[in-house]
Amino acid sequence: MSEIDTSETIGLRLTRELPATPEEVFDAYTDAEKQKIWFSILDEEPGVVEIEVDLRVGGKQVAVWGPNRDTLFREEQTFVEIDRPHRLVTESTGSDPSGQTMSTHVVVTFEPSDVGTLVTVEQTGFPTPEVRDFFSTMVWVGALDRIEAFLTRA
Repeated sequence: MSEIDTSETIGLRLTRELPATPEEVFDAYTDAEKQKIWFSILDEEPGVVEIEVDLRVGGKQVAVWGPNRDTLFREEQTFVEIDRPHRLVTESTGSDPSGQTMSTHVVVTFEPSDVGTLVTVEQTGFPTPEVRDFFSTMVWVGALDRIEAFLTRA
């Protein structure tokens, strides 16, 4: 079950229940080796996925991904708060293949639920409502779909 709230002009808030414990979901979300799997788990063709994580306050996660070396996205997140397995706060700067950049503030919480874990994402700092809407309907939905596929794979 998914719920999306885009009432703020430059922020989004969405929730999703995932069928795993908060510890399992938190680790899938933050562990570089697990991310390398779920980033491309639903892709028909393997692309480029490079991720490094220094999971400590002040540490960084750097992810580079895309269908090929000529079409890469890049995101660098600085960890502001880490409360495993409950809450993760980052300052994120990303760029698309054209070189456009955007910086946002991201808060992800992981709460036990009847299904497993209720994940809540709050992201603020979008330059336009259109970019926010793209993140709320495509980027986060896609990421959570991939994490769910990773958590439920046979």
